[in-house]
Order: sequence, then structure tokens, then C-alpha cells
Amino acid sequence: MKKLILIRHAKSSWDIPVPDKDRGLTSKGITNALKVADKTIALISPSATFWCSSSKRTRLTANLFMGCWNLDANEIVFLDELYTFDCLQLEEIVKSCPIDCENLILFGHNSAITDFVNKFGNKFVTNVPTSGFVSINFDTPSWATITKGITHNIIFPSEN
Repeated sequence: MKKLILIRHAKSSWDIPVPDKDRGLTSKGITNALKVADKTIALISPSATFWCSSSKRTRLTANLFMGCWNLDANEIVFLDELYTFDCLQLEEIVKSCPIDCENLILFGHNSAITDFVNKFGNKFVTNVPTSGFVSINFDTPSWATITKGITHNIIFPSEN
């Protein structure tokens, strides 16, 4: 059994003219991220593998979640490859996860996350919003062989 949690970065700021990869978070984004993180504490395995896009907004989001979950942010692996908006690229990255990893928590971007959730989960989601959290379980021994899974948790800031 493999458990994947996908978290979209918190609401980012467009106030300062910086490259997309360098955008920070808005105060509302921070508030919503902490709200969702607090609602998901019981769903997190401390032994999970944590992967995160290298963009500033996903790094900041991951740090907020890890702090709320009382986990060491040094456990996060930042991957340039996760700075993607493409579902197929996200799928390749997830399928590359080592077989000994049972729980993968991934912080990333849309539309890759929404498209992935709809391709591999069994519940349709119109859009995973910023700070959105979706968990999918796969009945398979290897990430490389994931197919349709079971969507267990969908937690969005507007619903809490």
C-alpha cells in the first residue's frame, strides 16, 4: 500500500515584480496554509518522505505545514523537477519514488496537482485550490506501478 498526499502551495503574492519561481506568500495564504495544516495533523505519518518544488512559495508552504505538524523541516527534499505545472511530469516524479517509501507528501503546483488527482484518484475535483490537501491510497507495492487509487481526504481552506 502506498499513500500519497498532494498539497498545493499557499496563495502567492503578485505585489512585487519578481520571477514566478521567486514569489512569496500573502498573509491570507499563510493563514489558510496553517488552517489546513492544523486540520491534517492526525493524517500525517512522521516517517513520510517529504518532497517539495524548489519555488519560494512551495518552500514557504512546506515549512508552514511542517512547523504546524511539529516535524523537522530539514526532512524536506527540494526538487527542481517539481516546479512543474504538467501532470505527466508530476506522474513521472511520483513513479520514481523509491519502493521502500510507503508515504509520500508532495508540495507542488497547479494544474499538475488537480490533473493528477483526477487521473489517479476516484473522486473528481474541479480545482485543488491554494493550500489544498488531497490524499490518495494505492493498492500496489511500488510507486512505479500506481494506477487508479482511492481518494481518502480532500481538505480545502474554504471548507474549514
